[in-house]
Amino acid sequence: MTSPVSVSDRAARRIAKILENEPSGSMLRISVEGGGCSGFQYKFVFDTERHEDDLAIAKEGATVLIDEMSQQYMEGAELDYVEDLIGSAFKINNPQATAACGCGTSFSV
Repeated sequence: MTSPVSVSDRAARRIAKILENEPSGSMLRISVEGGGCSGFQYKFVFDTERHEDDLAIAKEGATVLIDEMSQQYMEGAELDYVEDLIGSAFKINNPQATAACGCGTSFSV
């Protein structure tokens, strides 16, 4: 079965590197919340607890958690890590997003 959300190799390696400095058992939790300039926004936090309804994506020594409610807004999305002239950041390529703000953390469906 294919995961409704994927994590690029670059993103997984970067998450694993960041988690080295977090408490043992930490995972990256991504959620979708109301707000932002386009209607919804992504929230990134570290968590040590996996809930029963979480989607857990393990790759390259990192685990990404997405709660059940957020999954419906992220189906088919890919978490990537990009580096360019203005900096580096995690980016979610979401095929459901009909619009997004310039910073890439806010979107509408």
